[in-house]
Amino acid sequence: MEEYYRKIIEQLGEDPNREGLLKTPERVSKAMKFLTNGYELNADELINQAIFHEEYSEMVIVKDIDVYSLCEHHMLPFFGKAHIAYIPNGKIVGLSKIPRVVDAYARRLQVQERLTIEIRDCVQRNLAPQGVAVVLECAHMCMQMRGVQKQNSATTTSAFTGLFLTNEATKKEFINLVQAKLH
Repeated sequence: MEEYYRKIIEQLGEDPNREGLLKTPERVSKAMKFLTNGYELNADELINQAIFHEEYSEMVIVKDIDVYSLCEHHMLPFFGKAHIAYIPNGKIVGLSKIPRVVDAYARRLQVQERLTIEIRDCVQRNLAPQGVAVVLECAHMCMQMRGVQKQNSATTTSAFTGLFLTNEATKKEFINLVQAKLH
């Protein structure tokens, strides 16, 4: 990958042998491998490492999870927050696994819409809860740095299953709790 980045630097009109750029191909290569290490992660395995049988049946929310990803169309960053809830049906998951699932899917070339659904489906598939709710709020550098150049724009996506789809009060409780500043 380093050699490709060296060629890209040349194609941009820069001298890859200039002092400040000598190690740039190596650094960019390492950065891209880290930013896309989600391809090496199995979200199902991550979440299944900490599933516990518990009779708790009220909403569990992990909110304000930092999300960092790369837009698959321009390979520019998009970043923001994920808010994830589920209503257990005899199984709960260790809370740290939910942000790990987010990272497993976010650290790939992505679109926010697919990322939202992948997170939802992983939690639904592995916990079989009464419902799952996922909301992502992100800023996209492909919209802010180039293209329409709208610096204050944000994109919100959502995906729901079960009670979050069929029970309006449950969905409303989730939205209210996500918006609340309780801490």
